[in-house]
Formats: sequence, C-alpha cells, structure tokens
Amino acid sequence: MYRIKELGLMLDIDDDLISNLVDIGKKHYPNEIGGFLIGYYSESQNHLRITDTILPNKYKGTPYMFERDAIGVESKLKQFYTEDPKKYYVGEWHTHPNNLAIPSAVDIKAVKSIAADPEVSIKNPALLIIGYANNKIELGFYVHFKNKIYRYE
Repeated sequence: MYRIKELGLMLDIDDDLISNLVDIGKKHYPNEIGGFLIGYYSESQNHLRITDTILPNKYKGTPYMFERDAIGVESKLKQFYTEDPKKYYVGEWHTHPNNLAIPSAVDIKAVKSIAADPEVSIKNPALLIIGYANNKIELGFYVHFKNKIYRYE
C-alpha cells in the first residue's frame, strides 16, 4: 500500500502486476517502454487500485524517450469497463533505463496534458516510473492532483 499522507490518498497494486511490468521493462532494456494503467477508485475517490496494464500497439522507445499511441486500445478499455468493479484508464507507466524513478520535465508535461485533455475522463492521472539504476529497481508512483505532482510513499 502506497500513501500520500498530506492528501489522504492511497494506492495499491498487486506484486504480480509489478513483477510483470518490471519484466516487460527488462525485455526492452536499454530502451524505455511503457503503457496504460488500468484500475478503479474507491467510492470515496481516495483509494486507487491498479489492476492491469495495456501495452500500446504502436510505440517508439529509446534509452531516453518513450512515445506511445492509443490506436487500437479502445476495445481493450471497453472490455475492462464491463468487469465488476468497472475498471478504466487511470494513468501511465514507463521505464527509466539507467536512471532513477523520478519524473522528467517531459513526464510532468505529459501527465498535465492528460489531466487537461477533455477526451480523458480522469482528472488525477497516476504515473508509475520504473527506474533501473546500478542493478537496482526503483518504483516511483505519482499522481497529478490540483495541478501538482505528488509522490506516493
């Protein structure tokens, strides 16, 4: 369980999903890779549960950049939405090969853009960065909340 005490927010994610994301990152190393985070919020909107990921059908990854397209993911998203509880897009994840799990200026700009996009139904997108530095894996969970980026601890 991850928390942002000052905001009263909580996030949880299964170890199996984290392991899967780390393995995907290792397979694409030394290039960045990422995808969509799927999950749901509690009724009180303060507890995010991340349950799944969707990998993009089209993307470009280099050691210092990841760009993805959303083409072809709509049907997968609709499938998650039919589940109980309804699951939906809650944010993004990507790797930082040979770097820390800290959002870059590009990452922050992208999250702010997602939050401001009228086509996106979530106003507080989550961001997971998986850093691979010095043979160590670091997870950084973040949320865009009231135009600021906060880190879950």
